[in-house]
Order: sequence, then structure tokens, then C-alpha cells
Amino acid sequence: MIEQEIKIAVIGLGYVGLPLAVAFAEHFTVVGFDINKHRIEQLTAHEDITQEVSSAQLQQTDQLTFTAKAADIESANHYIITVPTPVDANNTPDLSPLINASELVGSLLKPGDTVIYESTVYPGATEGVCAKILSSQSDLRLNHDFFLGYSPERINPGDKTNTLSSIVKVVSGSNPATAVKVDDLYKKIIKAGTHVAPTIKVAEAAKAIENTQRDINIAFMNELSMMFHELGIDVLDVIDAAATKWNFLKFTPGLVGGHCIGVDPYYLIHKSQEKGYFPQLITTARRINENMSTYVCERILKLMALKQKHIVSAKVLIMGMTFKENCPDLRNTRVVEIVEQLQNYHAKIEVYDPWVDPEAAKQLEQPMTQNPQTDHYDLVVLAVAHDQFLNSDPRKYLNKGGVLFDLKGLLPEKWVDERL
Repeated sequence: MIEQEIKIAVIGLGYVGLPLAVAFAEHFTVVGFDINKHRIEQLTAHEDITQEVSSAQLQQTDQLTFTAKAADIESANHYIITVPTPVDANNTPDLSPLINASELVGSLLKPGDTVIYESTVYPGATEGVCAKILSSQSDLRLNHDFFLGYSPERINPGDKTNTLSSIVKVVSGSNPATAVKVDDLYKKIIKAGTHVAPTIKVAEAAKAIENTQRDINIAFMNELSMMFHELGIDVLDVIDAAATKWNFLKFTPGLVGGHCIGVDPYYLIHKSQEKGYFPQLITTARRINENMSTYVCERILKLMALKQKHIVSAKVLIMGMTFKENCPDLRNTRVVEIVEQLQNYHAKIEVYDPWVDPEAAKQLEQPMTQNPQTDHYDLVVLAVAHDQFLNSDPRKYLNKGGVLFDLKGLLPEKWVDERL
């Protein structure tokens, strides 16, 4: 197939799909599809609430259109699926968005088409679940009538340095020829280069362990934080000292939220248990990180008691709500758990986060404020390391005798009553 004939449909226009659609539109005709009509209206008006793509980027090409109508992507011959892959309340993989997207694409599939998945899954899901849906919906055969690719996303929300084109892209295909074809396609937009995995399962597993490795490393730091706190040692001072060795990995303790690190390990755990192996290290790391919000609240309550401040009816300011710094992403943010636990003690909570879209905050049903009051709060918790907070002095929000807890180790040590 010559390049001029390639037409791409990107299914899912979130943090992953939108930058991908914009990048491919520099070379091909691209239609971005999303079931969220409000999202389509925003993008058509050249607005991106994720702040991953600028208004200028959305206007710079006439090869990119957006739609919520399936009929508008029927003429595509390359479908790239970038929908979320969350877990349910029991931390079991929830493939429903992926299944729905596969059913949609399967109903449109034509002989010769290629379907590429970017969503994070457990090894075997793309071929074992998605390909079967595509075949059943289209009556077409894999590697005979249509072809399958897998190239796991590596988007880091809010990161303006490690962007789509500057991160090496892992690619794979349902057969060697398709792998080459998928590789050639992504080479058009990935300046950092590509890595062709030998199989789709290898590519799936590689993505899953990337975030699982981070989860384990953060869990180690969280356990050190708990241990050294009991020993009366500042864990951040310990980490700074250890980091002077060339091969020390400088992770820091904290809450683990977001769409990947707190989710992907469960996909590996699920598939491994299904096959009869019960992973211990990964499971323990998840348990430690899942419990960090409770641990933080316990530390805060003990600190308040030490300072002779009552948490009941206390005026509390939480600085930051997103799951990470300098990013509007609220997915799986653990700060919500801290708010809810403090509310159980009837504390009067206000959350201040200049990165959060007001409409998104309403969906979380959190008590947001855009103008924290000075000399007002009994407790201020710095929960997210936004740049705006780095350049401010949160002590101005405290009333006389108020307590400042630094969850991120962002503030000068002499300013805070305690830091994680």
C-alpha cells in the first residue's frame, strides 16, 4: 500500500489518542473518534482540556478531523485503538472499553485493514480477546483478511520533555510482515526510533512491567518512609545521601495514582494467577502503595494531636488534587482518599488545585476553592508538587499554631511541621 492511500482512524481521544492523531495528521489523513460528544465539540473548537496538545497544533493541519459518528471512520484502513483499560472495584481488569472499541471497529473492518492497539493489557489479551472480537464482528480472518498490531503507549501526562516523538516506541505485529508495516508507520512520527518486539505478547508484557517496576520501587521507598519515621530519621535525607552512589535509583515515597502505575500491576497479577502462579513481590508492593493514603492520614492525626490541634471541625486546606504534578489528570488520584478520611473526622476540607478543570472537580464532588484564605487554616497539607506551589509559601494560609504537613518533600524543612 502506498503512503498516499493510508487513512487512519484513532479510537479514543484522551491523553494518548489525541497526541497520536495530531502527529499522524502531519503525514496522513486522520479521523479522531471518541464516544464523548462534548470532547469532540471541544477539539473541533481547538480546545484540549488535557493540555497535551495546543490550540495551534489542532489548527495547523486540514488532514485531521474529529467525530463521534462511527460512519465517519468507515473509510479508514488503519484503526488505532487507545481506549482506557481500568480495573474494577475488586482490582480485576475491566476490558469493557477495549471490548466495545473492538466491536465498533470489527463492524467496520474490511479486507486488508490493519488494527493497532495501544491500550495497556495483560499478555495475550490483544490476540486472545480483541482479535476474536474483530473476527466475529467482521467475518474476516486474522492474518488472512485483516492484520493486527500492538504498540503500547508511553505517554507521560504533563511531561513536556518526554513527549510522543521523543520516546522510543515498541511495536509488534500478528505476523512478521505486519510488524514491519506497523514499524514503518510509527517511524513516520517517532524521532527517537522504534523497537520491534518479536511477538505481540512480548510487547504487551514489556509495557506491563515498565509501570510495575516503578510501582515496586515506590513501594520500597514508602516502606522506608514508614520504617525511618519510627527510627526518627528523615527518609528524604537518607535518599539524598544514598543517591550519591552512581547506581542508586532515586525514587521517593508518596501516593501512587494515575492511569498506569496503580493499575497495570493488577493486569499482570490477574493473568499470572489465572495460569497458577501467585506473584508475591508485585502483590506486596501494590498493598503497600494502596495503603499509603491511610498511613498519611494516621501521620497527620498524630501530628495534630502532638500540636494539640483537634481534627474535629478543623479547617483544612489540601494543596493539590491531581495524581501528579503540573498535570490536570485526576484519574485514580489518591488525594481524594485523604480528603475522604479526614472528612470522616468531620474536618472542614477545602482543596486548592490551579490545574484542575472546574467541571472535572464537580464530577469528583470535592470541596474545591480557587482562593484559599490567608491566616485561616488549622492544617495545610501539600499533596501535589505543582510548580505554582514550589514558588509560594503555604505558611501564609495557616492560622496561629496551624500545622503544615509536606507530603512531597517540596518545601524547606524549616517551614514544615512534618514531611513524609
